[in-house]
Amino acid sequence: MQQFKTNVSAILKTLTLLICIINQVSCTQPKKEQLSKSDKVSKINEIVDLYADYEMFNGSVLVAEEGKVIFKKGLRFANMEWDIPNQTDTKFKIASLTKQFTAMLIMQLVAEEKLDLHKPISTYLVDYPKINGDQITIHHLLTHTAGLTRDGSDKEKHNKPKAMVNQFAGAPLQFIPGERFEYSNSGYTLLGYIIETITEKSYEDVLQEKIFEPLEMKNSGFFRHRPLIKNMASGYNKGFGEYFNTDNSDESSAYAAGAIYSTVEDMFLWNQALNTEILLPKKYMDLIFEKHIIDPSYSGHYGYGWEFINKPLGNTSEKVETVGHSGNIDGFRALYTRIPSSNASIILLNNTSRGFLNSMTTAITGILYNKPYDLPLKPLAKFMVETIEKEGVDKGIEFYGAHKDSPDYHASEQELIVAGYKYLHAENAIYAAKVFKLATKVFPDRDNPYDSYAEALMLLGKNDEAITNYKTSLELNPKNNNAIEMLAKLGVTYSTDLLKTNDTWGKELFAIPLHFAQGIKLKGFEDARFPKGWNDTNRPNFWTYAFAWKVNLNTALTTPQVKDYIEKYYDGLLSGVNKEKDIELPKTTVEITQNKDRSFIGKASIYDTFVTRKPLVLNFNVEQVLCKKSNTSIIVFRISPKNFGHRVWKGLKEIKVLENSCD
Repeated sequence: MQQFKTNVSAILKTLTLLICIINQVSCTQPKKEQLSKSDKVSKINEIVDLYADYEMFNGSVLVAEEGKVIFKKGLRFANMEWDIPNQTDTKFKIASLTKQFTAMLIMQLVAEEKLDLHKPISTYLVDYPKINGDQITIHHLLTHTAGLTRDGSDKEKHNKPKAMVNQFAGAPLQFIPGERFEYSNSGYTLLGYIIETITEKSYEDVLQEKIFEPLEMKNSGFFRHRPLIKNMASGYNKGFGEYFNTDNSDESSAYAAGAIYSTVEDMFLWNQALNTEILLPKKYMDLIFEKHIIDPSYSGHYGYGWEFINKPLGNTSEKVETVGHSGNIDGFRALYTRIPSSNASIILLNNTSRGFLNSMTTAITGILYNKPYDLPLKPLAKFMVETIEKEGVDKGIEFYGAHKDSPDYHASEQELIVAGYKYLHAENAIYAAKVFKLATKVFPDRDNPYDSYAEALMLLGKNDEAITNYKTSLELNPKNNNAIEMLAKLGVTYSTDLLKTNDTWGKELFAIPLHFAQGIKLKGFEDARFPKGWNDTNRPNFWTYAFAWKVNLNTALTTPQVKDYIEKYYDGLLSGVNKEKDIELPKTTVEITQNKDRSFIGKASIYDTFVTRKPLVLNFNVEQVLCKKSNTSIIVFRISPKNFGHRVWKGLKEIKVLENSCD
């Protein structure tokens, strides 16, 4: 009988194994059951402790599920000089999380009928330059679509709102308001100034009166560096094995875009209030949490002070919709994530310049949803530096090369750059150059390693090599103004301008591969030009524009190539800005002919997700300039829905490739 039981048991095990193989599932563990609250807490505690042990997090954590706090903890130090630990009531600068509070104050004024979202801001700011103020609305400012610069000025620091606004008020707009998303701290600075103008009170006082006091957020406030703030964490910049105090100049200049401090516990009070009408009636709260504009940089959306992102559940391919915001100010990092579908929240406040907050959030989300997740890996660059300190730079780089593909280590571009600057700041340019050169080999498609390597090469007197690396950096990131400035110091004039247009045309630069069209397998950059009225259906320039690519192509274009580029370009671009998620966009179709002069003309049938949300036919003309010395090409695209005989094409054909663009 015992033998019979043994045989049956063996047969069952064999059948189970076969079923597992057939269904391609792991049988090393029994089927997962839902984790208990205590199991989740234990796993969250384990993972945040590991991040702290690896010096990848230094701050406070709060996790809530179904509207209730299940975990909160302080890790490492609020003050490193005195070894004062972080607690759950430690105060941190929350940087750009401030924007959601500013948006709330604005919407409260809208609810009180003191502001209109769609009236020009010149209605409320009579001294604001009318050329810009008559175009910009409150809605544009809330959604980063006003065309303002990202920040006021790097050279001057003001803490008076009017002076801050005056830094950018008269500057030309970067694009027509409403045309696209471009993240702007200046826009939220301007919102703060509008709040003060309408209420005749300081932003700080309105914040206390309208939000902090009603919610009893007693550990939150507007940061100024001179007053003593009890339980305030110190901010630190981080190297390998070293921490440095941050600049203590007045961060009130961050103002309505980033000057609030808070605790994880106070942030949870704020979190809970957002599910009620304590601060704002529901119809206005719904406007705050509406997806108003697509941010193509991360394929998410932006509301009024809030980011909407589909984030991964642990290390699976599954995703969940989240609402939140990140923050970054000297010496502090913050990440606040809400998951509406499960009424969960993850609040991470960190008082060092580097922290792996996104990775932590991904892992914690996996735990909450009972999904597999990754533990933090050992930071490879950290151990490389330890090897360098003991055995020299060549042994350290050899260590990195031997372990960069190991599943036990985490290879990070940023950490390699920080490691290089550790030696550059110690006036050891030889070590720094070797580490930066390693970074260019490990991350050949990133611009920062080449820029940093060039800096070290300049200090070593190797200017020709520095020039080559600065140019490579610019090819990968045409917006790298530092590289352009450094090339000028080296006697080299470098311009990202490929096309000649008049001053009425706007300009935008993009790195290639384009983030929205990764299927176009070219490397280089795009110089795009837009006339006024390109997104106005009543203007002749509607959907009329031009762009040029400078890319690694050293052969003549073929008809199939151009057709493929245009199809992938518009499929990706229009899908990225599509708000109508319930419809399946038709694929772009292209008719194309090559002329005797080897240029191309044709038609592209698209679905306009930018403006009309209807089918649209675009006429196009494409020309190629082969740059023989650099083995590259400049490809010019001229686009308009108007027929080739229309006068807009006269203007388009006047757009020429600039001389020396091939250099």
